Amino acid sequence: MSNSRITSLASRLVDPNHPDKESHNGRDSEDEFDDDDAIFAELEAEIENGDVGMREQALNTVRREMEKMKEMKENQYGSYTEVQDEKEVIRITARERRCVVHFYHTNFKRCEIMDKHLAKLAPKYFNTRFFRVFVENVPWLVEKLAIKVLPCVICFMDGVTKDRLVGFEELGNSDAFGTATLELRLGVCGVIQKDTKTIADPVYKVSTRNGRNDDDEGDVFDLE
Repeated sequence: MSNSRITSLASRLVDPNHPDKESHNGRDSEDEFDDDDAIFAELEAEIENGDVGMREQALNTVRREMEKMKEMKENQYGSYTEVQDEKEVIRITARERRCVVHFYHTNFKRCEIMDKHLAKLAPKYFNTRFFRVFVENVPWLVEKLAIKVLPCVICFMDGVTKDRLVGFEELGNSDAFGTATLELRLGVCGVIQKDTKTIADPVYKVSTRNGRNDDDEGDVFDLE
């Protein structure tokens, strides 16, 4: 039995961003599950001749991690999706550990630009839920969250609003900003983390920045 081989196989199973899985982007989730099953079978064979107690403990741990990852995939983790029902948006942001939510409108070009970058980040940060909502579908939330400028990206952690990114002012105030710029900005509040298993969640105070929206050069969404 090779401990290094077991470690490698286990890593491939529980880490959706493992290098061996990079080629799976865009593939059907059932294909990915089949690949996971094949890796698990190889892992099971690798530790078959080990100590019974250690073998059972290792297999049970990997099984739990696999089930957790499958459940997260079924809940749209690892992809950038749209939620149309207002109550569902509230339920998701209240239940999930970390959420990045883009409030958008189809008439605004900058919302399309934001979509493009968030779609690239979603697979990279599997432990954060990324999705967008059409502002006309969520009028109560738009009023409750005082959303007046689009695009508006709000970060939720444990059901609490931790930060918001309004327009492109903090992204260089240019339509040509890079995905890495957005990535760094979202990382400020801890809503995206490269390794949530080893890096403690930072705690930050986020100001309301009163008056900033009036000066933002992005598209204005009139609530009146």
